[in-house]
Amino acid sequence: MAKESIKARERKREKLVAKYAAKRAELKENGDYAALDKLPKNSSKVRLHNRCKLTGRPKGYMRRFGISRVTFRELASQGKIPGVTKASW
Repeated sequence: MAKESIKARERKREKLVAKYAAKRAELKENGDYAALDKLPKNSSKVRLHNRCKLTGRPKGYMRRFGISRVTFRELASQGKIPGVTKASW
């Protein structure tokens, strides 16, 4: 499980990206790169990293569910994810 500080940092970045998204798009459209450079670095969408919503694990992230593969397997085995069943043939 990821440290709380790492998860908090990622949430902070998400808020900054949302806050400055319109301003960044406008500055990029106008080609004003000097003003764009003055915005906070963490307001760039590129700096975001997908993390599991439950554990904070950065690797093995499944976009469709928003969780890591490990967490997905545990929840699927317990039957807590609707529409997901263990394959058998």
